[in-house]
Amino acid sequence: MGSPRTQNHKTFAAYTEKPELDQGWFDRLTANVRLSSRKLAFRAARRTLAAQIRRQGTFYESCDTDSIQSATEHLRRLLHTHGIREDLAMQAFALVREVATRTIGQRHYDVQLLGGWALLHGFACEMQTGEGKTLTATLAACTAALSGAKVHIVTVNDYLAQRDAESMGPIYEALGLSVGLITHEQSFSERQRAYACSVTYCSNKELAFDYLRDRITLGADATRLHLQLEALSGAKTRSERLLLQGLEYAIVDELDSVLIDEARTPLLLSKQESKVDSDRRYEDALGLVAELRRGEHFSVDHRQGSVTITDAGRGEIARLAEFLGHTDSSWEHPKQREELVLQALTARELYQRDRHYIVRDSCVEIVDQNTGRSMPDRSWEHGLHQAIEAKERCEITPGKSTLAKISYQRFFRRYAHLSGMTGTAREVAGELRSIYGLGTISIPTHRPNRRSRMATQLFSTSREKWKALVERVAIVHKTQRPILIGTRSVHTSELVAELLELYGMHPTVLNARQNQDEAQVIAHAGEAGTITVATDMAGRGTDIELAAECMASGGLHVIAAELHESLRVERQLYGRCARQGQPGSHEGFVSLEDEVVTRYAGSVARQVAARWADRASSVPRWLLRWVLRHTQTVAQHRQRRLRKRLLDQDERTDALLGFAGGAPAPSTTSPQQEHPTAQPTGVQS
Repeated sequence: MGSPRTQNHKTFAAYTEKPELDQGWFDRLTANVRLSSRKLAFRAARRTLAAQIRRQGTFYESCDTDSIQSATEHLRRLLHTHGIREDLAMQAFALVREVATRTIGQRHYDVQLLGGWALLHGFACEMQTGEGKTLTATLAACTAALSGAKVHIVTVNDYLAQRDAESMGPIYEALGLSVGLITHEQSFSERQRAYACSVTYCSNKELAFDYLRDRITLGADATRLHLQLEALSGAKTRSERLLLQGLEYAIVDELDSVLIDEARTPLLLSKQESKVDSDRRYEDALGLVAELRRGEHFSVDHRQGSVTITDAGRGEIARLAEFLGHTDSSWEHPKQREELVLQALTARELYQRDRHYIVRDSCVEIVDQNTGRSMPDRSWEHGLHQAIEAKERCEITPGKSTLAKISYQRFFRRYAHLSGMTGTAREVAGELRSIYGLGTISIPTHRPNRRSRMATQLFSTSREKWKALVERVAIVHKTQRPILIGTRSVHTSELVAELLELYGMHPTVLNARQNQDEAQVIAHAGEAGTITVATDMAGRGTDIELAAECMASGGLHVIAAELHESLRVERQLYGRCARQGQPGSHEGFVSLEDEVVTRYAGSVARQVAARWADRASSVPRWLLRWVLRHTQTVAQHRQRRLRKRLLDQDERTDALLGFAGGAPAPSTTSPQQEHPTAQPTGVQS
């Protein structure tokens, strides 16, 4: 199997990046052949890999602390000189395994050795939830860092980054490697020091925004030749100006969440405009759209997430604007006027409080749709954020102008070495291969899976579903088993909690309003009789430790209270139970009034399901599965198209990634559109 890294990139460039090349069909075919060859080589090596590493480890087991340090330095020199050869990588894995045993009391299982080997060789590694992905990452990270690479371990939020850096830190320190941590509140100098470390833990958003800041700093002087000359001259200005030291080696935790789900929204680095937008402008726009009629003046496509103004609507907007006698110059120009109205319509028709955003201390905070966490430092672009603030009668914040823009697809493809791990990769294996060039490798579980799957229940109305769900929770609660109920939004999580309270049960709620209490809530979620109602934030990256008395009663019981757009999200939620051979069970409750079903299921699917909904006991299982999978298939197809469209737009404006400075803000309309249409916008920092 080919070496994952055979030279130190920093020797040739001051800022390591992999250039993006236009690939024709022959290039793509060749890349796929090489990828298939690497996967075959991995499958051949995995049969003896763990045994070989264990044999290497017998030497380190007999070493004292001084001998371990000497062996580490010797291995470091070899890796610097020869790159990550197969034999040296095995030695490194054996060394890391022994050091982990001595420092944190955890010894890598054979399946974790396989997972680490897949990461080292640039694969998307599918490991079931609870298999110890955090510890697995240290194998590849330490090996790469000992070779001289700067390693970024990327996860979905600051909490997980800090937890992993603290828990795994002793391993790196024992090997003479420095560990950095990036969190949102850090200063520029703190970030510089963190990125200068051998291994840096960070969230995907913080990392991408810091990359954009470097682009703004470098500007037009950031050609490869400029950077090489600057490095050769020994100038100190570079270290003073830049945050990152390049994109050498990335290990992405929760790979599908970061590279697939997050890829639907572009990231924009912006600055506050010197002139504050008029509050009156957005309030007037909201007042004007109240006079417009859906179907006649505008249409809403919830499946596409768009609002379109018709020709009749454009005429009505002009008439109303003239009638209302607006003095603001924005209302004098048809294009600006229609953009204001579009954003007001989008804010009113598509963005829901306690789903897409929350209001805290009279401020609108975006809720991350992939994690359920609030993002108080982020805002929507093109005046949409201000329109929502006007809708909620909050103080209107100043508008922002875009300095730089990037998509996750373009950003992560620029790493010299990219790999990642998740519990749910096989559903998006094709997209990972075509967009990022990542092959997917499945790793077996360490212990047999004892997860019990119960039938998903289908109801015609939400009222019937909630009644059945509460009754089911009451039955399980009597056994004193801990229960985790997963929801898609803040509103739904609070609704479920209120219903349970009415029936005398007292759940703990974890959503965007309580995300600062996440660690404490998760710490108690596995205790006997505990009921936790959580948005998707509880489904990624954290372990629910079961109390000893809960093992005999059946372990954690997980309930999906709504149908999700992606089967992967459901699998992540269900994966919270029955980890590492523990007992556990899961089930789902779906209503035909669930948002995902009403948005994506066609009329035929809804009619077929409704016919059987009042006879739940006789519903054919194949029919139920077809309705649910059809809905999710349509939803996932639409999300793929959104990601592809974003990538195509980003590739057309790649001057930013070519070190040419800031990129223009994307337009809200497309020349191909006959009528002005509002589409989902980017998130600014």
